Amino acid sequence: MDDVERLRQVFGALAPIMDERTTRLWAAAEAQALGRGGVTKVTAATGILHKRIVAGKRELEQMLQAPPDQAPRQQRIRRKGAGRKRLEETDPELLIALDALIEPTLRGDPQSPLRWTCKSTHNLAAELTAQGHPVSASKVCMLLGEQDYSLQANRKTREGTQHPERNAQFEFINRQTKSFQALGLPVISVDTKKKELLGDFKNGGREWLPKGEPTPVRVHDFLDADLGKAVPYGVYDVFRNEGWVSVGVDHDTAEFAVETIRRWWTRMGKRAYPQASEVMITADGGGSNGARVRLWKAELQRFADSSGLTVHVMHYPPGTSKWNKIEHRMFSHITQNWRGRPLETLETVVNLIGSTTTKQGLRIRAAADLTRYDKGIDVGEDEMDAITLKPHRTRGYWNYKIAPRL
Repeated sequence: MDDVERLRQVFGALAPIMDERTTRLWAAAEAQALGRGGVTKVTAATGILHKRIVAGKRELEQMLQAPPDQAPRQQRIRRKGAGRKRLEETDPELLIALDALIEPTLRGDPQSPLRWTCKSTHNLAAELTAQGHPVSASKVCMLLGEQDYSLQANRKTREGTQHPERNAQFEFINRQTKSFQALGLPVISVDTKKKELLGDFKNGGREWLPKGEPTPVRVHDFLDADLGKAVPYGVYDVFRNEGWVSVGVDHDTAEFAVETIRRWWTRMGKRAYPQASEVMITADGGGSNGARVRLWKAELQRFADSSGLTVHVMHYPPGTSKWNKIEHRMFSHITQNWRGRPLETLETVVNLIGSTTTKQGLRIRAAADLTRYDKGIDVGEDEMDAITLKPHRTRGYWNYKIAPRL
């Protein structure tokens, strides 16, 4: 049983036999015993006004500080129903007007008074007053709490229209992953992390620093032409919980993406899987490693030729990139590791990525890729015909393999 429920039950039992002063002192004592947030909990459980509880606290303090030989001064006890009535009692339409202003169904109504305005308590109070319901911002805040409203942020839960073969593709990727695992073959998840501006720019999050000494950063986030930006592309080994990140300085292209896969294989994968003849890649359906990107397939062919590996590619359906394992198993931890720190140089980005670890044993290696990659490279029909691309019999537009050319 939580504190609010306990208070509600106790108050229900005692209320019939307590007068106004006893009620006030009891509420103050309970709030004091609960510590921080006690007044709010007592108010939520009993409906006793905040100011009455605070007054009771002061009265308790005076009683404790009084000399032992002095009896506490008897205070006048108001008769039941005396005192100023609550605002919502004198203005019965107030709650209806308030609810109409914040009702979610009115968000799309152009005629709603606060359709285009931040719904702060001050703006709500001003609008209610203009409608003939004089009220303060603090009273609006109290009324909202009593009506079970709270401050809430947006929550990412809508994925838009789902592809009809979404779940079937997920199940296919899962089956293929287990098959590769049983054979001891590598399965990697690939993607591009969000591009980051290099320089003394604000980075989200907080870290411990001496009090009153925050790291100074620029007011405006404009690209520094000298420092440029960092373009991290990652490869995550699903079975070994380790990854490789190439931090580029140019464009996020298919050529850059496959070069990162090549560096992972050369520096990490070949040593971990010395007997492997095949590799499985899971990737988003769009971007530099998109299912329709010709250059991606042409570069994978070159990688297959140079490594001797048959490359199996499975793309996630549209709008499901967050399910790509690299997102929540590697990129999210990198973001946590550099939170609150300005990414001032390319070396800073590489070092912060390379030092990212987790309790589950995640290990990442990172290096800068200073190569300049051209955009808009055209892959002609002859080059496409030369690719040993074989679509899988199951959704071949998302699943295919590319074998080395002899």
